[in-house]
Parts: sequence; structure tokens; C-alpha cells
Amino acid sequence: MAEDFRTGFVAVVGRPNVGKSTLVNALVGRKISIVTPRAQTTRHAILGVLTRTDAQLLFIDTPGLHTRQRNMLNKAMNKAADSAIAGADLVMFVVEAGVWRSADDYVLEHVRKAGIPALLVVNKMDSVRPKSALLPYLEQCAGKGEFCGIIPVSAARIDNLDRLTDLAVSFLPVGPPLYPLDASTNRSMEFRIAEMVREKLLLALRQEVPYGLAVEVLMLEQKPGVVLADVAIWADRDSHKGIVVGKGGATIKEVGTAARLELEAIFGSKFYLETHVKVKSNWADSARALQQFGFETEA
Repeated sequence: MAEDFRTGFVAVVGRPNVGKSTLVNALVGRKISIVTPRAQTTRHAILGVLTRTDAQLLFIDTPGLHTRQRNMLNKAMNKAADSAIAGADLVMFVVEAGVWRSADDYVLEHVRKAGIPALLVVNKMDSVRPKSALLPYLEQCAGKGEFCGIIPVSAARIDNLDRLTDLAVSFLPVGPPLYPLDASTNRSMEFRIAEMVREKLLLALRQEVPYGLAVEVLMLEQKPGVVLADVAIWADRDSHKGIVVGKGGATIKEVGTAARLELEAIFGSKFYLETHVKVKSNWADSARALQQFGFETEA
């Protein structure tokens, strides 16, 4: 291994729904974080590992920072993002090309306070029309703060990501890799199963229902070529339980099938998911429930 090999943590932050998870998945080269068109899809900080011949980049996909913290869940999500920033060697601050909102200023203030080098990543550059409008936007961004670089990308189209990664490596400290060279994440299979089920719930259900759901793997058994999982879907009110189950169990069956097929594609094993819908009232404002679902809460 080269003496100048670099390893470091890169916190990927931004307001909700700017494409942070899509970016991390594209940078790592595989699906680490779930992705939906809905804001607040990412609830936890999720590590994605990219190992090159010259560096190991440890990307931390973070929940979107919320200006309105309506419950303990929102506070826990903000805490996860702030903790990722505080422990990073570099921040990738992701914004949407052509759009700068007050919520972006809110995130920028969190980044400023950390005092860590920050790259401004302008995502969805392919959405700007005409293309000539991108330059004035980049100039506007440059006036927002002292960034160590401003890179336009399209995470969905894998466009300009090599340039972004090369620049990121230059800000990482020299040091040996912290994870095995073939690692892609440090998240457990239980976590990834729960997240996949939650992704399919977000895609299948409308309005506010998915935001009141949490998913927990109660039992996991791994055999050669086969994974068995008992999965609980927790609703925050009785009225949502029936919606999740659907008429004749159609919705929960659709969700389970979609999750199973994608998990099988990712892990190369046969999956059997046993899903149950339960009710835990007001879990998003319960410290005990949040800790049960893997969140860090205020002491």
C-alpha cells in the first residue's frame, strides 16, 4: 500500500430531498441507502465505503437537517447529521442546481459552525435549462460561503463524480484504511432489511401515513443461500394499521414482495420475510421507542 494512502470521513449533508442518498450510492457504486422521491427518507447516518488504490473514502449519508423539529424523531435526525459533521474530515454540502432556499442557509450555518473544509456539491445539474443558467447559479453559490471547491454533478446520471471524488481525496489525511478493502458499509443485515421494507412502504403509501411508520427486524436467521426474517412494521396510530395492511392484505403483500426481490438482488440469497403490522402510539416522541429503533436521543 502506498505511503501516501489517504483515509477519511466525508459527511454528506443538505436539506431534505436534494439527492444525498442517491449521491452516496453512486459514489460507492452500490445501494447503501434507500431512495424515494419523498423528503425525510433517510433517518439514520449511514456509512458507505469506497476504496481506491490511493484512498479509502468513508461517506456518511445523513438525514436532511430540519429547520422545524416537530418531535423527538426530528431532533434525533438532526443530531445524527450534526454528529456526522463533527466527526468528519470533509463535508460535502449538497444543494439542488438552480435552487437555493432558506433551508440551505440553515444547513450552511451548521457546516460553518463545525469549521471543517466543505465542498459545495451542486446536484441535479442536468435539470437546469438552459445550461447557460448554471454558471450564474454557481457564482451565486460562491458568494454564500468559503468553500474549498464547488462541483456540479448529476448523481442520478453518474456525471462528474470522478472529479468530485478526486477532489475529496485531496482533503483527507494520510493513513491506512479503516475498513476491509471489499467493504461497502458497516450496517448490519437487520438494518438493511428494515430500511428496504421502509423504502417500499414509502413508495406504496400516500400522504402522511409512511412518516408515522417504523420498521424493526425481530428475528433473523441466516442459512446457506437463505435468509429468514421476522419484520415488525410499527404504526403510530390504529387508523394507519389498516391502511398498511390494505384490502385483503394486498398492500403489505406488495411491500413484502418488492422488498424481498430487491434484497435478493443485493445479497444474492433467497429471502423469506414474515411481516406484521403493530401499533406503538406516538413512538416518534418516545425516547424509549426511538432507542428501540436505533436512534440516539438526548440524555
